Amino acid sequence: MQTLKKPFAYLLAVCLLLSSWGLARAQSQDFEFFDETGHNVRGEFLTFYYRVSNPTLLYGYPLTEEFIRSDGLLVQYFQRARFEYHPELPEGQRVTLTPIGREIYTPILPISFTNPFACRTFEQTGHSVCFAFLEFFDAYGGLAQFGAPVSPFEFQDNMIVQYFENARVEWQPMREDGQRVVVTDLGRIYFDRMGEDVGLLPPVQPMNAGTEPLVLSLQVRAFVEKAVVLSTDLQTIYLAVQDQSTQPIVGAECITTIHWPDGRSESAATLTDQNGLSVVALSFTNQPQGEVIYVDAACSFNGNTGTTSTSFRIWY
Repeated sequence: MQTLKKPFAYLLAVCLLLSSWGLARAQSQDFEFFDETGHNVRGEFLTFYYRVSNPTLLYGYPLTEEFIRSDGLLVQYFQRARFEYHPELPEGQRVTLTPIGREIYTPILPISFTNPFACRTFEQTGHSVCFAFLEFFDAYGGLAQFGAPVSPFEFQDNMIVQYFENARVEWQPMREDGQRVVVTDLGRIYFDRMGEDVGLLPPVQPMNAGTEPLVLSLQVRAFVEKAVVLSTDLQTIYLAVQDQSTQPIVGAECITTIHWPDGRSESAATLTDQNGLSVVALSFTNQPQGEVIYVDAACSFNGNTGTTSTSFRIWY
């Protein structure tokens, strides 16, 4: 007979309930925190972000906080764009888009195509925009949003794409009708090309946060005291729970499930201590030699859930 020495104070349903909670988006009139990437957007950058009807489609989520580059320019990177702030411009026009499409574009495999009934040629650059790309262009802001096309249709990254001054759009035929034109995530590519500090990328706290660190995700690891045990023996399972910055999580609720060779499963609920650790002690008797005991663990904290697994073998 095998027993779990830790009391079963919680049920597995607790973990499932906690995993359904979402991080609340902290907001104020002057800033918004995006828990999708862990960054804030504020002031005129936030106003500019919501100037369009679908900012996540066109810009994505913020990759950095706003910061001043070495050249004195205030910028903020997003998944699909970079915002610039120009205080010398009139109010309402001070935030502009960096022409990352034009600056990144390198010709690879152009596709020659003309159709006067389905295309529009732009005199600024001599390139045409056609079919679904033209419909998308017109629906989401046209020249003011994308700038003029700086390339023809091209075949890049195993798909048809077209570069504009401020963006690149791509055709994804496997998506649903009406969603097959997508703005490419050029923000990180341009971030790397400009040699920006990668220390700007990790998540931060909301601007109105207190001293408690913001937990965006859990990293859960499990390991056993002994890789090989006797048929009748003792075993200790350790769980280590950390956040996205590898800081220990205190008070994470963990469910550890042991799968025995006879097909039964047994679970124990524990909380992590001040070091982000929890311990489950096992005792068992007369287990079949040569069998592997599999262990699954799921830990939850503030709406975040992480899982892991480990195992040990009954030797003799």
